[in-house]
Amino acid sequence: MPQSFAAPMDLQVLKGRIHRQVMEQMNLRILDQLPIEQVRQQIGNLVREMLVKEDLPLNQHERDQISQEVQDEILGYGPIEPLLRDPTVSDILVNTAKRVYVERKGKLEKTDVIFQNNDHLQRIIEKIATSVGRRIDESSPMVDARLPDGSRVNAIIPPLSIDGPVLSIRKFSVDPLTMRDLLNFKSIAPPMAEFLAAAVKARMNILISGGTGSGKTTLLNVISGNIPDNERIISIEDSAELQLQQPHVVRLETRPPNIEGVGEVKQRDLVRNALRMRPDRIIVGEVRGAEALDMLQAMNTGHDGSLTTIHANTSRDALTRLEHMVGMSGMTLATAVIRQQVAAAINLIIQSERMSDGRRIISSIQEITGMEETVVNMQEIFSFVRKGVDERGKVIGEFRASGIRPRMLKRFQERGILIDENCFDPDKVYL
Repeated sequence: MPQSFAAPMDLQVLKGRIHRQVMEQMNLRILDQLPIEQVRQQIGNLVREMLVKEDLPLNQHERDQISQEVQDEILGYGPIEPLLRDPTVSDILVNTAKRVYVERKGKLEKTDVIFQNNDHLQRIIEKIATSVGRRIDESSPMVDARLPDGSRVNAIIPPLSIDGPVLSIRKFSVDPLTMRDLLNFKSIAPPMAEFLAAAVKARMNILISGGTGSGKTTLLNVISGNIPDNERIISIEDSAELQLQQPHVVRLETRPPNIEGVGEVKQRDLVRNALRMRPDRIIVGEVRGAEALDMLQAMNTGHDGSLTTIHANTSRDALTRLEHMVGMSGMTLATAVIRQQVAAAINLIIQSERMSDGRRIISSIQEITGMEETVVNMQEIFSFVRKGVDERGKVIGEFRASGIRPRMLKRFQERGILIDENCFDPDKVYL
């Protein structure tokens, strides 16, 4: 590493001064008209000329660093731009100007990335919001948006955020994961993968449950790959994240209210509208409110094979949450009626979990078998059995079948979908 002649904060001050001078000298109007690499080259040349005039004892590493950071400031999102380019980073969490964390392989770690101050961080947040047609200021101090590459952004600023602006970015995977990837990561066992593929092809209604960051959307994306290419799919999301590979896909996204507080389009509106669009399958990115009732009714009225996710810690909790969401619809329905609708609509609940070592797994697959008095009956088909933790903190466990043959096997056979019934053998263990 070359010897450093300047303290980090001195470099930040110098970078700020160089950045202002570049902005004054460059013709910003032509930035959008030139190829991005040509613009970067021009900015780099300008920065190097200015550093020569500064006549400071900077080594080559520091000069390159300042040049790169000024380019990122003008053309990108400042200090976090290298993190956005880093393929190993899945989440970027900025807790005010001096504390930036990232998630790699399911584990949080602090970075050495810093902003000049909270005002600098707020300018970057405003730049992000403006680039996607949103606004963030004291009158509207929260924003939930999506970057052009699909990454999901949430920002909150004072007075709601006491210590300063906070920015959270969940990065969008350029190459969507496949079932083969999940098998390589030991997130799922081969018989479970075979069973889920058959369930999707047989048009089972599937609910994926799990906590924040447990991989629900990733799993939804993976299993949706088993939907035949000749079916019309309509996806409904708050922030479009799904990467469906089929040719006949219609993507719908909710819209927040404008400055005057009007123009909001909720998921419930989109679910209702989707029913008029001749869908073969409806995929709701996540149910979180009154749209749960419309989704259940769609599943019960010929739109089978629908998929969705829900925040819940267990499969039973997922049913309870779904029940509460139906109650948010404004319709007065008896609890027994709601549960009956749920039992008739949902065929399969997949529980995903992020374990203490950062690995995401499918911890349970349960089939809904009907009602017994006022209780929705479920039977577990597959599960992950924990055995302990090794000296490196890795969770030790195994995937195994319960030995129960699911009732939906009959539907598989009726639709000509073959599955090796040995995959339900409880004596087979998959590490």
